[in-house]
Amino acid sequence: MLSFLPATLRGIIASLILALNTLFWCWPLFALSLLKLLLPIPAVQRALRSGMHWIAETWMAINSFWMDLVGRTRWDVQGRDLVDMRHSYLVSSNHQSWADILVLQYQFNRRMPILKFFLKQELIWVPVIGLCWWALEFPFMKRYSKEYLRKYPHKQGQDLATTRKACERYKTNPVSVFNFLEGTRFTPAKHDQQQSPFRHLLKPKAGGIAFVLDAMGEQLESMVDVTIHYPAGRPTFWDLLSGRVPQVVMRVRKREIPTQFLGRSYDSDAEYRQAFQQWVNQLWQEKDAELEQLKQQFPG
Repeated sequence: MLSFLPATLRGIIASLILALNTLFWCWPLFALSLLKLLLPIPAVQRALRSGMHWIAETWMAINSFWMDLVGRTRWDVQGRDLVDMRHSYLVSSNHQSWADILVLQYQFNRRMPILKFFLKQELIWVPVIGLCWWALEFPFMKRYSKEYLRKYPHKQGQDLATTRKACERYKTNPVSVFNFLEGTRFTPAKHDQQQSPFRHLLKPKAGGIAFVLDAMGEQLESMVDVTIHYPAGRPTFWDLLSGRVPQVVMRVRKREIPTQFLGRSYDSDAEYRQAFQQWVNQLWQEKDAELEQLKQQFPG
C-alpha cells in the first residue's frame, strides 16, 4: 500500500507503528502479569494467561498489518494448515535473520498456540520487550562455555532447570515451544568457523529440544519442522521494516516425536544422547537438502 514511498520513509513509519504497538500493549500485559503473581490460584492463572496470550496475539496481528502496509512480500507457504490452536507443539526452524521471528509470527499467529521462543539471558534487558517476554513466560537461557563450567561445575545443568521450570507452567494452556536448533543466526563466517557439514545450515544443538521432551514430551502433539528460504538473500531487520523483503518461501512439516525420546535424561543417559543427536542430524540433513532444492526452485 505504501510501496510508492522511499524505503527509508517506509522503515520509519513501520518503526513508529512497532514502537507504539509495543508501548500500548505492554501496560495491560504487565497488569495481568502482576495479577498472576498476586493470585496463585490455578483457575485464575489459566484465565489470566489466556488474556495475556490474547494481548500478544493482537500485538502480532498489528505487526502483520504494518508488514503488509510497507511491503509487497510474496509468500509461498506450504503446510501451514497442518497445525491448530488446540494442541501443544515443539517447533523448530532454521535461523538466518532477526526477521525470522516476525515472519514466523505472521504465518502462525492465531493458527497455532503462541510461539514461545528460547531466548538468551541477555535479551531480558532489551527495553520494554524484554519485560514483555518475561511476563509471557518465555524461557531465558544462560549459556556457559565449557571453560566456565570446568571452573564453576555447580553451574552445570542450570539450562535444564530453567527449561523444566518454564515447561511446568506450559502444562495448563496449549503452547508452541520454539527453539532455533542452530542457536544463532546463520552467516558464512559462522559456517566456516564451525566447519559445518551442512551447505546451508549451522550445526544443530540438540540439548534444548531434548530438555523440552524430557519435561513435557507427553503433552506435545508433534514436532513442527519449519524451513525458511529468502530468495533475495538473508534480510536484515531494517529490510523488513522498510518493506524490502520481496519473497519468503516457507515449508512446514509435522514430524512424529519418537516415543523412545520421551521422559529420558539427555544429560545422564549417554546412549539416549547419541541416538537423539543422530535423529536431529538426520532432520538437519533433510532440511539442508530441502533448502538446496528451494534455492534452485526459487533463485534470487
